[in-house]
Amino acid sequence: MTRAAVALGSNLEDPEAQVRKGFEEIAALPSTELLARSKLYRTAPVGLADQPDFVNACALVETGLAPRALLDALLALEKRHGRVRGVPNGPRTLDLDIDEGGLKVPHPRAHERRFVIEPLLDVWPDAVIPGMGPARNFL
Repeated sequence: MTRAAVALGSNLEDPEAQVRKGFEEIAALPSTELLARSKLYRTAPVGLADQPDFVNACALVETGLAPRALLDALLALEKRHGRVRGVPNGPRTLDLDIDEGGLKVPHPRAHERRFVIEPLLDVWPDAVIPGMGPARNFL
């Protein structure tokens, strides 16, 4: 089993409900146990400012899925929620902060995003971002 943190975000179609449903669906993934869920954070958009605020959160899981299988399962969740990848940093129903072009662990900009770091520390206070150091150093 591998411990993993999954960042969730939404700013369309009842964002709080989207994120809460995302937690439930992550918990239902095969060979995966939801260990903790962060509180929900309301955050201003980054990049494209002319859109609604986001609701962001983090799920801490233990999973027996291989990295690519986990990525595929999370992308399928996004798709079921109607996620359309168009405008970079644009509005979305459910974002699991995954690079569509391939699996990048950790996300290459996680350490630059307070909306990722704060919820991560809720569920994993001693989290270390590989190659970067303790997550708490990036608040």
